[in-house]
Amino acid sequence: MSKHDLPQLPGLRGKTITLGVCGGIAAYKSAELVRLLIKQGCTVHVVMTPSATQFIQPLTFQALSGRPVHVSQWPEGNNDRGMPHIDLSRTADCLLIAPATANSIAKYANGLADNLLDNLVLARNCHLLIAPAMNVEMWNNPATQRNLQQLRQDGVHIAGPASGEQACGEVGSGRMLEADEIVYELARALNPKPLAGKMILLTAGPTFEAIDPVRGITNRSTGKMGYAMAQAAWLMGAQVQVVSGPVGGKSSELTQYGLEIVPVESAKDMHLQVMQAIQTGLVDVFIGVAAVADYGIKNPSTHKQKKIDNADTQTIGLKIDFELNPDILADVGQWSNDNQRRTTVVGFAAETQNMHEYALKKLSSKKADFIIGNLAQHALGAADTQLTLFGTKLTQGLELEHLPKLDAALKVLEIIQQTT
Repeated sequence: MSKHDLPQLPGLRGKTITLGVCGGIAAYKSAELVRLLIKQGCTVHVVMTPSATQFIQPLTFQALSGRPVHVSQWPEGNNDRGMPHIDLSRTADCLLIAPATANSIAKYANGLADNLLDNLVLARNCHLLIAPAMNVEMWNNPATQRNLQQLRQDGVHIAGPASGEQACGEVGSGRMLEADEIVYELARALNPKPLAGKMILLTAGPTFEAIDPVRGITNRSTGKMGYAMAQAAWLMGAQVQVVSGPVGGKSSELTQYGLEIVPVESAKDMHLQVMQAIQTGLVDVFIGVAAVADYGIKNPSTHKQKKIDNADTQTIGLKIDFELNPDILADVGQWSNDNQRRTTVVGFAAETQNMHEYALKKLSSKKADFIIGNLAQHALGAADTQLTLFGTKLTQGLELEHLPKLDAALKVLEIIQQTT
Protein backbone atom coordinates (compact mmCIF):
# COMPACT_ATOMS: atom_id res chain seq x y z
CA MET A 1 0.00 0.00 0.00
CA SER A 2 1.43 3.39 -0.94
CA LYS A 3 2.11 6.04 1.66
CA HIS A 4 0.96 9.04 -0.33
CA ASP A 5 -1.90 11.13 1.04
CA LEU A 6 -5.25 9.54 0.37
CA PRO A 7 -7.91 11.00 -1.92
CA GLN A 8 -11.02 12.32 -0.23
CA LEU A 9 -13.01 9.15 0.39
CA PRO A 10 -16.81 9.17 0.25
CA GLY A 11 -18.76 9.21 3.48
CA LEU A 12 -15.99 10.38 5.82
CA ARG A 13 -16.02 14.19 5.74
CA GLY A 14 -17.95 15.54 8.72
CA LYS A 15 -18.11 12.18 10.50
CA THR A 16 -17.26 11.78 14.19
CA ILE A 17 -15.05 8.79 14.89
CA THR A 18 -14.30 7.43 18.35
CA LEU A 19 -10.97 5.64 18.08
CA GLY A 20 -10.27 2.95 20.66
CA VAL A 21 -6.63 1.97 21.21
CA CYS A 22 -5.82 -1.29 22.99
CA GLY A 23 -2.53 -2.38 24.53
CA GLY A 24 -0.34 -3.75 21.75
CA ILE A 25 2.80 -2.76 19.89
CA ALA A 26 0.67 -1.83 16.85
CA ALA A 27 -0.65 1.14 18.85
CA TYR A 28 2.08 3.23 17.21
CA LYS A 29 0.21 2.91 13.88
CA SER A 30 -2.86 4.49 15.46
CA ALA A 31 -1.13 7.88 15.61
CA GLU A 32 -0.88 7.92 11.80
CA LEU A 33 -4.50 6.74 11.66
CA VAL A 34 -5.62 9.81 13.62
CA ARG A 35 -3.68 12.07 11.25
CA LEU A 36 -5.28 10.52 8.17
CA LEU A 37 -8.79 10.70 9.64
CA ILE A 38 -8.33 14.38 10.46
CA LYS A 39 -7.20 15.01 6.84
CA GLN A 40 -10.38 13.25 5.67
CA GLY A 41 -12.42 15.84 7.58
CA CYS A 42 -13.34 13.65 10.55
CA THR A 43 -13.63 14.66 14.18
CA VAL A 44 -11.68 12.12 16.24
CA HIS A 45 -12.07 11.27 19.92
CA VAL A 46 -9.47 8.85 21.29
CA VAL A 47 -10.15 6.33 24.06
CA MET A 48 -7.25 4.25 25.35
CA THR A 49 -7.18 1.20 27.57
CA PRO A 50 -4.81 1.50 30.55
CA SER A 51 -2.55 -1.08 28.88
CA ALA A 52 -2.34 1.04 25.70
CA THR A 53 -0.70 3.87 27.68
CA GLN A 54 2.28 1.55 28.25
CA PHE A 55 2.97 1.60 24.49
CA ILE A 56 2.14 5.20 23.52
CA GLN A 57 1.40 8.30 25.56
CA PRO A 58 -2.07 9.92 25.54
CA LEU A 59 -0.40 13.27 24.83
CA THR A 60 0.51 12.04 21.34
CA PHE A 61 -3.13 11.46 20.45
CA GLN A 62 -4.21 14.71 22.11
CA ALA A 63 -1.75 16.66 19.97
CA LEU A 64 -2.90 14.94 16.76
CA SER A 65 -6.65 15.04 17.42
CA GLY A 66 -6.77 18.39 19.19
CA ARG A 67 -9.03 16.84 21.84
CA PRO A 68 -8.63 15.34 25.32
CA VAL A 69 -7.84 11.62 25.42
CA HIS A 70 -10.00 9.38 27.60
CA VAL A 71 -8.53 6.54 29.62
CA SER A 72 -10.48 6.19 32.86
CA GLN A 73 -14.11 5.16 33.17
CA TRP A 74 -14.37 7.23 36.35
CA PRO A 75 -15.10 10.98 36.60
CA GLU A 76 -12.01 13.05 35.76
CA GLY A 77 -13.13 16.64 36.38
CA ASN A 78 -15.82 19.00 37.60
CA ASN A 79 -17.55 19.02 34.22
CA ASP A 80 -17.54 15.23 33.86
CA ARG A 81 -20.97 13.79 34.65
CA GLY A 82 -19.42 10.36 35.08
CA MET A 83 -20.82 8.67 31.98
CA PRO A 84 -18.15 8.92 29.26
CA HIS A 85 -19.14 5.49 27.91
CA ILE A 86 -22.56 6.99 27.06
CA ASP A 87 -21.45 10.44 25.96
CA LEU A 88 -18.67 9.25 23.64
CA SER A 89 -20.79 6.59 21.96
CA ARG A 90 -23.81 8.82 21.36
CA THR A 91 -21.84 11.42 19.43
CA ALA A 92 -19.95 8.93 17.23
CA ASP A 93 -20.80 7.75 13.74
CA CYS A 94 -18.43 4.83 14.23
CA LEU A 95 -16.46 3.25 17.05
CA LEU A 96 -13.17 2.17 15.48
CA ILE A 97 -10.82 0.00 17.56
CA ALA A 98 -7.26 -0.23 16.25
CA PRO A 99 -5.41 -2.17 17.46
CA ALA A 100 -7.87 -4.69 18.88
CA THR A 101 -6.02 -7.30 20.94
CA ALA A 102 -7.02 -10.94 21.42
CA ASN A 103 -8.04 -10.16 25.00
CA SER A 104 -10.27 -7.25 23.97
CA ILE A 105 -11.84 -9.26 21.14
CA ALA A 106 -12.70 -12.00 23.62
CA LYS A 107 -14.40 -9.46 25.89
CA TYR A 108 -16.37 -7.84 23.06
CA ALA A 109 -17.62 -11.23 21.84
CA ASN A 110 -18.82 -12.20 25.29
CA GLY A 111 -20.18 -8.90 26.56
CA LEU A 112 -17.53 -8.30 29.24
CA ALA A 113 -16.49 -4.80 30.25
CA ASP A 114 -13.92 -3.77 32.84
CA ASN A 115 -12.59 -0.53 31.34
CA LEU A 116 -13.93 2.53 29.54
CA LEU A 117 -13.38 1.19 26.02
CA ASP A 118 -15.12 -2.11 26.83
CA ASN A 119 -18.09 -0.19 28.22
CA LEU A 120 -18.21 1.91 25.04
CA VAL A 121 -18.49 -1.25 22.95
CA LEU A 122 -21.48 -2.42 24.99
CA ALA A 123 -23.16 0.99 25.18
CA ARG A 124 -22.71 2.03 21.56
CA ASN A 125 -25.54 2.68 19.10
CA CYS A 126 -23.24 3.17 16.09
CA HIS A 127 -21.08 1.10 13.75
CA LEU A 128 -18.27 -0.95 15.29
CA LEU A 129 -15.14 -1.67 13.24
CA ILE A 130 -12.18 -3.49 14.74
CA ALA A 131 -8.65 -3.97 13.36
CA PRO A 132 -7.13 -7.03 15.07
CA ALA A 133 -3.43 -7.12 15.99
CA MET A 134 -1.75 -10.07 17.69
CA ASN A 135 0.80 -12.87 17.39
CA VAL A 136 0.11 -15.42 14.66
CA GLU A 137 -0.54 -18.26 17.13
CA MET A 138 -2.96 -16.07 19.10
CA TRP A 139 -4.74 -15.25 15.83
CA ASN A 140 -4.96 -18.91 14.82
CA ASN A 141 -6.13 -20.05 18.25
CA PRO A 142 -9.61 -21.63 17.95
CA ALA A 143 -10.90 -19.47 20.80
CA THR A 144 -9.94 -16.28 18.93
CA GLN A 145 -11.55 -17.53 15.73
CA ARG A 146 -14.75 -18.41 17.61
CA ASN A 147 -14.84 -14.92 19.11
CA LEU A 148 -14.33 -13.29 15.70
CA GLN A 149 -17.09 -15.40 14.18
CA GLN A 150 -19.43 -14.29 16.95
CA LEU A 151 -18.58 -10.64 16.31
CA ARG A 152 -19.22 -11.06 12.58
CA GLN A 153 -22.61 -12.59 13.36
CA ASP A 154 -23.30 -9.58 15.57
CA GLY A 155 -22.67 -7.26 12.60
CA VAL A 156 -19.20 -6.09 13.56
CA HIS A 157 -16.90 -5.13 10.65
CA ILE A 158 -13.54 -6.91 10.95
CA ALA A 159 -10.71 -5.14 9.08
CA GLY A 160 -7.77 -7.43 8.41
CA PRO A 161 -5.43 -8.57 9.74
CA ALA A 162 -2.51 -8.60 7.33
CA SER A 163 0.15 -11.27 7.09
CA GLY A 164 3.88 -10.76 7.42
CA GLU A 165 6.75 -10.38 9.85
CA GLN A 166 5.62 -9.53 13.36
CA ALA A 167 7.27 -7.58 16.17
CA CYS A 168 8.00 -10.85 18.00
CA GLY A 169 9.98 -12.09 15.00
CA GLU A 170 7.46 -14.70 13.88
CA VAL A 171 5.76 -14.57 10.48
CA GLY A 172 2.07 -15.04 9.65
CA SER A 173 -1.38 -13.52 10.02
CA GLY A 174 -2.04 -11.10 12.84
CA ARG A 175 -0.37 -7.83 11.76
CA MET A 176 -2.66 -4.84 12.04
CA LEU A 177 -3.49 -3.24 8.70
CA GLU A 178 -1.63 -0.06 7.82
CA ALA A 179 -3.35 3.19 8.74
CA ASP A 180 -4.36 4.06 5.16
CA GLU A 181 -5.87 0.60 4.67
CA ILE A 182 -7.97 1.04 7.81
CA VAL A 183 -9.27 4.37 6.49
CA TYR A 184 -10.44 2.59 3.33
CA GLU A 185 -12.13 -0.09 5.43
CA LEU A 186 -13.85 2.62 7.46
CA ALA A 187 -15.11 4.36 4.31
CA ARG A 188 -16.49 1.05 3.03
CA ALA A 189 -18.17 0.33 6.36
CA LEU A 190 -19.87 3.73 6.54
CA ASN A 191 -21.00 3.95 2.91
CA PRO A 192 -24.14 2.44 1.38
CA LYS A 193 -23.40 -0.82 -0.44
CA PRO A 194 -25.68 -0.99 -3.49
CA LEU A 195 -23.21 -3.38 -5.16
CA ALA A 196 -22.99 -5.82 -2.24
CA GLY A 197 -22.97 -9.39 -3.51
CA LYS A 198 -21.95 -8.30 -7.03
CA MET A 199 -18.83 -9.43 -8.88
CA ILE A 200 -17.23 -6.64 -10.90
CA LEU A 201 -14.53 -7.36 -13.47
CA LEU A 202 -12.48 -4.47 -14.87
CA THR A 203 -9.55 -3.91 -17.17
CA ALA A 204 -7.13 -1.07 -16.43
CA GLY A 205 -3.91 0.50 -17.62
CA PRO A 206 -2.13 0.15 -20.96
CA THR A 207 -1.13 -2.98 -22.83
CA PHE A 208 2.43 -3.70 -23.96
CA GLU A 209 3.10 -5.32 -27.32
CA ALA A 210 6.61 -6.80 -27.36
CA ILE A 211 8.89 -6.20 -30.35
CA ASP A 212 11.68 -8.22 -28.73
CA PRO A 213 12.62 -9.04 -25.09
CA VAL A 214 13.68 -5.41 -24.54
CA ARG A 215 11.48 -3.17 -26.68
CA GLY A 216 7.77 -2.85 -27.09
CA ILE A 217 4.87 -0.62 -28.11
CA THR A 218 2.58 0.80 -25.44
CA ASN A 219 0.58 3.96 -24.72
CA ARG A 220 0.29 6.76 -22.18
CA SER A 221 -2.44 5.26 -19.99
CA THR A 222 -1.51 5.40 -16.29
CA GLY A 223 -4.32 3.19 -15.00
CA LYS A 224 -5.70 5.95 -12.75
CA MET A 225 -9.24 5.85 -14.17
CA GLY A 226 -9.43 2.06 -14.17
CA TYR A 227 -8.21 1.77 -10.60
CA ALA A 228 -10.55 4.57 -9.52
CA MET A 229 -13.48 2.66 -11.03
CA ALA A 230 -12.33 -0.49 -9.25
CA GLN A 231 -11.91 1.28 -5.92
CA ALA A 232 -15.33 2.90 -6.26
CA ALA A 233 -16.94 -0.49 -6.90
CA TRP A 234 -15.20 -1.92 -3.82
CA LEU A 235 -16.34 1.01 -1.66
CA MET A 236 -19.89 0.32 -2.87
CA GLY A 237 -19.66 -3.24 -1.58
CA ALA A 238 -18.66 -5.25 -4.65
CA GLN A 239 -16.10 -8.00 -5.01
CA VAL A 240 -13.66 -6.60 -7.56
CA GLN A 241 -11.11 -8.18 -9.89
CA VAL A 242 -8.85 -6.01 -12.04
CA VAL A 243 -7.05 -7.38 -15.09
CA SER A 244 -4.30 -4.79 -15.21
CA GLY A 245 -1.82 -3.93 -17.90
CA PRO A 246 1.70 -2.84 -16.86
CA VAL A 247 1.33 0.43 -14.96
CA GLY A 248 5.04 0.46 -14.07
CA GLY A 249 6.21 3.12 -11.65
CA LYS A 250 2.71 4.57 -11.56
CA SER A 251 1.60 1.53 -9.48
CA SER A 252 2.81 3.32 -6.33
CA GLU A 253 0.19 6.02 -6.99
CA LEU A 254 -2.69 3.58 -7.50
CA THR A 255 -4.85 2.36 -4.66
CA GLN A 256 -4.95 -1.42 -4.86
CA TYR A 257 -6.29 -2.23 -1.39
CA GLY A 258 -9.36 -4.48 -1.45
CA LEU A 259 -8.87 -5.42 -5.10
CA GLU A 260 -7.82 -8.70 -6.69
CA ILE A 261 -5.19 -7.75 -9.28
CA VAL A 262 -4.42 -10.01 -12.25
CA PRO A 263 -1.31 -8.58 -13.99
CA VAL A 264 -0.95 -9.00 -17.76
CA GLU A 265 1.10 -7.40 -20.53
CA SER A 266 -0.28 -7.85 -24.04
CA ALA A 267 -3.79 -7.40 -25.39
CA LYS A 268 -3.93 -11.15 -26.05
CA ASP A 269 -3.03 -11.88 -22.42
CA MET A 270 -5.72 -9.46 -21.25
CA HIS A 271 -8.30 -10.98 -23.60
CA LEU A 272 -7.53 -14.49 -22.32
CA GLN A 273 -7.90 -13.53 -18.65
CA VAL A 274 -11.09 -11.54 -19.24
CA MET A 275 -12.83 -14.25 -21.27
CA GLN A 276 -11.91 -16.95 -18.77
CA ALA A 277 -13.52 -14.88 -16.01
CA ILE A 278 -16.57 -13.91 -18.08
CA GLN A 279 -17.30 -17.48 -19.16
CA THR A 280 -17.65 -18.64 -15.55
CA GLY A 281 -20.99 -16.80 -15.58
CA LEU A 282 -20.14 -15.25 -12.19
CA VAL A 283 -19.39 -11.71 -13.40
CA ASP A 284 -22.27 -9.30 -12.87
CA VAL A 285 -20.65 -6.23 -14.43
CA PHE A 286 -17.71 -5.94 -16.84
CA ILE A 287 -16.05 -2.53 -17.22
CA GLY A 288 -13.41 -2.18 -19.93
CA VAL A 289 -11.30 0.82 -18.95
CA ALA A 290 -7.89 -0.34 -20.22
CA ALA A 291 -6.30 1.35 -23.21
CA VAL A 292 -5.95 -1.84 -25.25
CA ALA A 293 -3.70 -1.81 -28.33
CA ASP A 294 -5.67 -2.36 -31.53
CA TYR A 295 -2.63 -3.97 -33.14
CA GLY A 296 -0.05 -6.41 -31.84
CA ILE A 297 3.35 -7.49 -33.17
CA LYS A 298 3.06 -10.46 -35.50
CA ASN A 299 6.72 -11.42 -35.45
CA PRO A 300 8.26 -10.53 -32.04
CA SER A 301 11.93 -11.45 -31.92
CA THR A 302 13.22 -13.87 -29.30
CA HIS A 303 16.43 -11.82 -29.06
CA LYS A 304 17.15 -8.11 -28.95
CA GLN A 305 17.17 -6.77 -32.50
CA LYS A 306 20.41 -4.96 -33.27
CA LYS A 307 20.82 -1.74 -35.20
CA ILE A 308 22.37 -2.16 -38.68
CA ASP A 309 24.67 0.71 -39.57
CA ASN A 310 25.07 0.48 -43.34
CA ALA A 311 25.38 3.86 -44.99
CA ASP A 312 25.70 2.30 -48.42
CA THR A 313 22.39 0.43 -48.47
CA GLN A 314 20.48 2.64 -46.04
CA THR A 315 19.05 -0.59 -44.60
CA ILE A 316 16.92 -0.32 -41.50
CA GLY A 317 17.48 -3.40 -39.35
CA LEU A 318 14.22 -3.28 -37.35
CA LYS A 319 11.33 -5.01 -39.13
CA ILE A 320 7.85 -5.09 -37.59
CA ASP A 321 4.74 -6.76 -38.96
CA PHE A 322 1.46 -5.90 -37.23
CA GLU A 323 -1.64 -8.02 -36.70
CA LEU A 324 -5.09 -7.14 -35.42
CA ASN A 325 -5.55 -7.82 -31.70
CA PRO A 326 -8.71 -9.47 -30.34
CA ASP A 327 -11.45 -6.99 -29.41
CA ILE A 328 -12.08 -7.56 -25.71
CA LEU A 329 -15.14 -5.34 -25.35
CA ALA A 330 -16.80 -6.72 -28.50
CA ASP A 331 -16.19 -10.33 -27.43
CA VAL A 332 -17.58 -9.71 -23.93
CA GLY A 333 -20.61 -7.93 -25.45
CA GLN A 334 -21.20 -10.81 -27.85
CA TRP A 335 -20.89 -13.41 -25.07
CA SER A 336 -23.30 -11.48 -22.88
CA ASN A 337 -25.76 -11.07 -25.76
CA ASP A 338 -25.59 -14.80 -26.57
CA ASN A 339 -26.24 -15.64 -22.91
CA GLN A 340 -29.29 -13.41 -22.34
CA ARG A 341 -27.22 -10.51 -20.95
CA ARG A 342 -26.12 -12.21 -17.77
CA THR A 343 -23.34 -9.60 -17.58
CA THR A 344 -23.79 -5.83 -17.79
CA VAL A 345 -21.18 -4.60 -20.29
CA VAL A 346 -19.57 -1.18 -19.89
CA GLY A 347 -16.86 0.22 -22.16
CA PHE A 348 -14.79 3.39 -22.35
CA ALA A 349 -14.34 5.64 -25.37
CA ALA A 350 -11.27 7.82 -24.85
CA GLU A 351 -11.30 10.03 -27.94
CA THR A 352 -9.50 13.14 -29.11
CA GLN A 353 -12.37 14.41 -31.27
CA ASN A 354 -16.01 13.65 -32.15
CA MET A 355 -16.41 11.86 -28.82
CA HIS A 356 -20.24 11.69 -28.91
CA GLU A 357 -20.28 10.24 -32.42
CA TYR A 358 -17.65 7.58 -31.72
CA ALA A 359 -19.10 6.64 -28.33
CA LEU A 360 -22.58 6.05 -29.75
CA LYS A 361 -21.13 3.99 -32.59
CA LYS A 362 -19.18 1.93 -30.08
CA LEU A 363 -22.27 1.40 -27.93
CA SER A 364 -23.99 -0.27 -30.86
CA SER A 365 -21.11 -2.11 -32.52
CA LYS A 366 -19.77 -3.64 -29.31
CA LYS A 367 -23.22 -4.72 -28.05
CA ALA A 368 -22.53 -2.83 -24.82
CA ASP A 369 -25.03 -1.59 -22.27
CA PHE A 370 -23.06 1.58 -21.49
CA ILE A 371 -20.17 3.52 -22.97
CA ILE A 372 -18.31 6.10 -20.89
CA GLY A 373 -16.80 8.82 -23.05
CA ASN A 374 -14.03 11.29 -22.30
CA LEU A 375 -11.39 13.33 -24.09
CA ALA A 376 -8.06 11.52 -23.91
CA GLN A 377 -5.94 14.66 -24.20
CA HIS A 378 -7.49 16.00 -20.99
CA ALA A 379 -7.84 12.73 -19.05
CA LEU A 380 -4.59 10.78 -19.54
CA GLY A 381 -2.48 11.02 -16.39
CA ALA A 382 -4.73 13.68 -14.82
CA ALA A 383 -6.22 13.46 -11.33
CA ASP A 384 -9.59 14.80 -12.54
CA THR A 385 -11.84 13.97 -15.46
CA GLN A 386 -15.11 14.85 -17.14
CA LEU A 387 -17.13 11.85 -18.26
CA THR A 388 -20.19 11.49 -20.48
CA LEU A 389 -22.32 8.38 -20.04
CA PHE A 390 -24.09 6.79 -23.00
CA GLY A 391 -26.46 3.86 -22.56
CA THR A 392 -29.06 1.77 -24.34
CA LYS A 393 -31.60 3.00 -21.77
CA LEU A 394 -30.47 6.63 -21.83
CA THR A 395 -32.14 8.82 -24.45
CA GLN A 396 -29.03 10.97 -24.84
CA GLY A 397 -25.52 11.30 -23.48
CA LEU A 398 -25.45 12.21 -19.79
CA GLU A 399 -22.62 14.67 -19.20
CA LEU A 400 -21.19 14.71 -15.68
CA GLU A 401 -19.42 17.60 -14.03
CA HIS A 402 -15.62 17.83 -13.86
CA LEU A 403 -14.64 15.69 -10.85
CA PRO A 404 -11.71 13.87 -9.23
CA LYS A 405 -11.55 10.43 -10.84
CA LEU A 406 -12.75 8.55 -7.74
CA ASP A 407 -15.78 10.84 -7.40
CA ALA A 408 -16.52 10.50 -11.12
CA ALA A 409 -16.29 6.71 -10.83
CA LEU A 410 -18.68 6.64 -7.88
CA LYS A 411 -21.19 8.79 -9.76
CA VAL A 412 -21.02 6.65 -12.90
CA LEU A 413 -21.45 3.40 -10.97
CA GLU A 414 -24.40 4.86 -9.08
CA ILE A 415 -26.11 5.78 -12.37
CA ILE A 416 -25.35 2.39 -13.92
CA GLN A 417 -26.68 0.58 -10.85
CA GLN A 418 -29.89 2.60 -10.89
CA THR A 419 -30.38 2.28 -14.66
CA THR A 420 -29.68 -1.43 -15.02
